[in-house]
Amino acid sequence: TKKKTSRCTTAVNPESAMSSERVTIMRHASTVMIGQLAVMAFSITDTLVAGHFADAALAGLAVASATYVTVHISLMGMLQALLPVWAELHGAQRHAEVGRSVRQALYLCAITAGLGMWALLCPGFLLNWTQVPTDLQAEVRDYLNIVAFGLPASLLFRMYSTLNQSLGKPKLVTWVQVGALVVKVPLSIALVLGIPNVVPPLGLAGCAWATLAVTLMMISLALWLLRTQDFYKPYRIWAAMEKPHAATLLRFMRLGLPSGLAIGVEVTSFTLMSLFIARLGVVATASHQIVSNMTAVLYMIPLSLSIASSSRVSYWIGAGQIHRARQALRTGLSLVLLLSLSLASLMGWQHQAIAAFYTQSPEVAALAATLLLWLMLYHVADAVQVFCVFTLRCYGITVLPLITYTVLLWGLGLAGGYVVAYDVGFDASGLSWVMDWVMGWLTPQSPIAFWQTGSLALYVTTAVLLPVLWRAAYRPTQGTDTGH
Repeated sequence: TKKKTSRCTTAVNPESAMSSERVTIMRHASTVMIGQLAVMAFSITDTLVAGHFADAALAGLAVASATYVTVHISLMGMLQALLPVWAELHGAQRHAEVGRSVRQALYLCAITAGLGMWALLCPGFLLNWTQVPTDLQAEVRDYLNIVAFGLPASLLFRMYSTLNQSLGKPKLVTWVQVGALVVKVPLSIALVLGIPNVVPPLGLAGCAWATLAVTLMMISLALWLLRTQDFYKPYRIWAAMEKPHAATLLRFMRLGLPSGLAIGVEVTSFTLMSLFIARLGVVATASHQIVSNMTAVLYMIPLSLSIASSSRVSYWIGAGQIHRARQALRTGLSLVLLLSLSLASLMGWQHQAIAAFYTQSPEVAALAATLLLWLMLYHVADAVQVFCVFTLRCYGITVLPLITYTVLLWGLGLAGGYVVAYDVGFDASGLSWVMDWVMGWLTPQSPIAFWQTGSLALYVTTAVLLPVLWRAAYRPTQGTDTGH
């Protein structure tokens, strides 16, 4: 008690503390971002190699990877949501409990892996429901059946990644991810295209085998690091496995299930937008793909900052220093706003050059340049809302983001874009003047409509979540450190 009191009451220069917090968050976020970009390069490698093999392989990869990503990211979100739990325990210096909590999380990982493998090994319903052409289904099934066996290893590595992020040591994860990329590139080339007289070309299946091999390599390295590095010894991660603890697992589910479902809603809203836009023709699809690629790259920056900020907020909450937690929250949000506004401005300034870099088609470049202007607005709201979602978890708030995503991203963003883009008629008796006003700034029969309604949905989402986050962070506390 004396030790905690002295730690909590030590005077801290506010400016010095804020500067230190800013440096810590930026260092953590930049390390996470390098690893995230390395993982993104996995899919870019497969896309380029499959495209050189055959158009059918590339089309099959588009369907197979979209299916895998939807399943994988949704389940991954359940495990990522445990970051605040471990960061709090770390901040409270309860090292042995971190290890005990990680071992309990293995039960959750086993459940999610089982569900994910079932979905990937039995994709028939999904493929038929989305009307995937019959000639592609065989290759897609083969791909999914192979990567299914790497899903448990991938989810375990996500646990390892989340643990390191919560402990403020993301470098170990990034090194593994960058090293895996170095292996992934030549392995995909060799397995997909083949090596004359050595390895026969496997086509799309080669992408799957390369992914499986690299995933197993990554989890093997992670386990080796957990076993050999002195940094992990205080957490006693390798202690004997306890029986499932109902209260702990229930807390994990309360955090993880809504978070996983929310990420699933976010991913599927973007995936379905691509499928809907495909009906508008080749130019619309190609221009949307350019902007989607830019969106994914830009998203890595606020995502990394959100991970780093939520780790620091939970750490200070666990340490009993609520004032420092609020300071970390303000610092993280200011960094997200500053960088997102800067990147949006840069993109708006160079939108034509960016579009021209991606394509030689004047029609595609012209439409993509217009979409990039809408991405300016989209990105700022996207950056702030993902920060809100991650830091709300620090305060145990996960259901509200799920409800908000479902209503706004699926409803206003996706369904609204579909109504405008395809000029879907409905009875608007008495509201004709409202519809005329709305349609005056929306763009029917164009992919622009989806980016317009999607941007609006994200700004409304931010308007809902940000006040809730601030209220949770600044609610009155009793018997808690004020930071002075």
